[in-house]
Amino acid sequence: MELVNFKNVNYKYPTSDEYVLNNLSLTIESGKVYGLIGENGGGKSTLCNLIKGFIPHIFQGQLSGEVTVFGKDMYESDLSDFVENIGFVSQNPFSQITGSTETVFEEIAFGLENLGVREEKIKESVVEVAELFGIDDLLLKNPQRLSGGQKQRVAIASIYVMNPDLFILDEPTSQLDPVGTLEIFSLVSLLKSKGKTVILVENKVELMAKYADELLLIKDGSLIDRGTPEDVLVKESTLDNGSFLPQYTLLALDLMAKGCEIESLPIKEEDTVEIVNNLIKGGE
Repeated sequence: MELVNFKNVNYKYPTSDEYVLNNLSLTIESGKVYGLIGENGGGKSTLCNLIKGFIPHIFQGQLSGEVTVFGKDMYESDLSDFVENIGFVSQNPFSQITGSTETVFEEIAFGLENLGVREEKIKESVVEVAELFGIDDLLLKNPQRLSGGQKQRVAIASIYVMNPDLFILDEPTSQLDPVGTLEIFSLVSLLKSKGKTVILVENKVELMAKYADELLLIKDGSLIDRGTPEDVLVKESTLDNGSFLPQYTLLALDLMAKGCEIESLPIKEEDTVEIVNNLIKGGE
């Protein structure tokens, strides 16, 4: 099922003379994890704002082209049309908490209360989601006193409990340590296993290689390349267009430059270990 369809989209903010999105066309299908990669300022966050309806309903500016989300024309729709279908998590875990609740239980329940869900159903749903996300031990804690990683997990749980079809995560691990980062990526895997669609903006390409089904390379507001991680993350053109390559790929390229024979470039640790072991055995 096609959730997002953009055709020849151009957009510039009201305070800017330059277009941030330029003749952008892409589709997003349900049930996949999409990784948005590319240089900072290339238009990834603006693209997310367009998908979730902040453009044109909040930020205004100049928008042209066809924009369809969940089968609805963005120009003819209202922001409220997408509230229950799209969940958003930002890069700052400390801004994700509402500030109006005293416990994690209340924080997760907040959205359901605003949707008018009956009390017994709210209690049942909050406990179920907390157990699923492994944060049931946090339910009675003050959300303001949690670590950054815990806050992001609570934020995603607070969205998941409302059962949206599409999750947009805009650099959700940028302020987290390695442990918190892995916890968030494990939740991405969980969301996919539950049939959710995830759009993930991230610079940690080693993890993107492991968790993303498809990568979209954005530069200067245009879609430069798209494909599986195995396709996109082995191209030197990906590096030239403002994205990183996995350290495993860079190591293999360096070994090849030194004369080592490598049949295919790796993007994951396990593949790199196998290649290095084969090179060692071949040199014995």
